[in-house]
Amino acid sequence: MDFQLKTLSTAQAAAEKADVLIVLVAAGTTPSKDAIATLIAEARKAGDLPDKAGKLLALYRAAHVAAPRVVLASVGDGKPASVRAGVLAAVNAAKSGDPRRVLIVFAQAADAAGLRCAIAAAADASYVYTTSKSKAEPRSIRYLGFGVTEAGPLREAFDEATAMVAGIELAKEWGNRPGNYCTPSLLADAARKLAALPCVKCEVLGPKEVEKLGMGAFSAVAQGSAEPLRFIVLRYQGAPKDEAPVVLVGKGITFDTGGVSLKPAAEMDEMKFDMCGAASVLGVFRALGDIQPALNVVGLIPSCENMNDGRAVKPGDVVTSMSGQTIEVLNTDAEGRLILCDALNYAKRFEPAAVIDIATLTGACVIALGGVRSGLFASDDTLAAALEAAGEEAQDRCWRMPLDEDYAEGLKSNFADVANIAGRAGGAITAAKFLQRFAGDFQWAHLDIAGTAWKSGAAKGATGRPVGLLLTYLLERARKAAVKTAPRKSRKSAKTRSAT
Repeated sequence: MDFQLKTLSTAQAAAEKADVLIVLVAAGTTPSKDAIATLIAEARKAGDLPDKAGKLLALYRAAHVAAPRVVLASVGDGKPASVRAGVLAAVNAAKSGDPRRVLIVFAQAADAAGLRCAIAAAADASYVYTTSKSKAEPRSIRYLGFGVTEAGPLREAFDEATAMVAGIELAKEWGNRPGNYCTPSLLADAARKLAALPCVKCEVLGPKEVEKLGMGAFSAVAQGSAEPLRFIVLRYQGAPKDEAPVVLVGKGITFDTGGVSLKPAAEMDEMKFDMCGAASVLGVFRALGDIQPALNVVGLIPSCENMNDGRAVKPGDVVTSMSGQTIEVLNTDAEGRLILCDALNYAKRFEPAAVIDIATLTGACVIALGGVRSGLFASDDTLAAALEAAGEEAQDRCWRMPLDEDYAEGLKSNFADVANIAGRAGGAITAAKFLQRFAGDFQWAHLDIAGTAWKSGAAKGATGRPVGLLLTYLLERARKAAVKTAPRKSRKSAKTRSAT
């Protein structure tokens, strides 16, 4: 996809060559008198273009406009959520004609957040998965131009947004792949390719190395599969080596049958999405390599299948984690927390500034929050607030859930230090309480993305979430660090950059 940012008034946009011209119109917008301004004014006067975000008016061969097709798209109050709704609706409507060149123009002044959301939404609406299709029909849109009243101040936001799209689409690609196209070994190969990016390194550990580390919980999940496990370690170093990194831990179950606690057959195919936490980590590193912010990030991906054979872990088995804590496996379908607990323990060696794990962990979180917000659990209020703010800015939202100690009561075991499940009540919280036992040495947050990582039904497919949330959080962290370390005389300019 070729993304371009241009300084364009609506008058200039009317002369631009494109298959489709999409004009984003906020409530109260009064552009200067030109062909497009006239179209907007007449549409409003006739009541054909309401101010509600996502409302459209499609025109063909409009007078004095070079593009044969014009879509006027309302973006309501012009805030990021409204811009996203308007762009999604407009691009979805436009792509039915298989356009190659699409130009999206803001009829009013655009800010950085609005531009980022417009770029992400346009890419999302035009995305097409092709890898395992014999007669693939790729996205028709090859060029996406964005016209704003002044491009210069928005260049950084544009570059970050296009890098974010590359990361989101990498996460979608691996999330969408069937289990036989996305094994732990293939996922590791994808991580290795990221090492070609600036500042990125990759190390992959196999079963022998994992066993030597004492990762008994991770190994127990993998032992029922013919596919060998992989433990992927990615490092992005954009800051001095002595600066503590943020560690991202992504659940990488490339297919989940539930093990001996077998899942129902209905919709089990969707368990190929059980590695979307891992895919989001890959996506973040893809974007970091393009943007090259001044911070250090480590990505940890424990990856395996949860399958059945004569060696599979059984309900009632007790396994020993890397931390030395023993775990009674009451349900083999609660395997994600078993692989994550060893990865969280491994994260300690990096002396991290913060650790965030990302996992399609519980159906209970889907019941609690649906597909709108990811579940957020955090041991630190500042970290939680930063992640919530990043989610709002990126329109990749989360909702903080409780971690009261009372919720841990159900995890008690007569035969081990802890059980891997509690009762049905508060299932997303008790899963987070299990993980918290292994995250006591650092600031920690857990994102349960079981409801947001993919969509079912006719729109079935990976969403690429929460790449947007994580990347926005990391970039803001880098900006704040830059302000703190900037010379006194340049702090004003640094704060200005941070606000864009």
